[in-house]
Amino acid sequence: MDGLRTVHVRVEGRVQGVGYRAWVECTARTMSINGWVRNRRDSSVEMVLQGTPERVAKMLQRCARGPPDARVSIVEILGEGGDAYDRFKVLPTA
Repeated sequence: MDGLRTVHVRVEGRVQGVGYRAWVECTARTMSINGWVRNRRDSSVEMVLQGTPERVAKMLQRCARGPPDARVSIVEILGEGGDAYDRFKVLPTA
């Protein structure tokens, strides 16, 4: 995982029911970011982003804006590091 940054992220605001997960999946794949995204029962969205430090930083900036119907209030990095991922996927709600 040399040269890669992995971040565990929680996003709050109006991020469920507005296509946020699908937008994250599409954006991550376009940017060559691996990891996963899922809704949380507390109305937040949780994700792991893995890629070059520059791409992860750019993805975090994009996640703060989100798709047009989303209203992001908080992007919180819960931790760094972790497993290696070979693609990006959507996980079931936790």
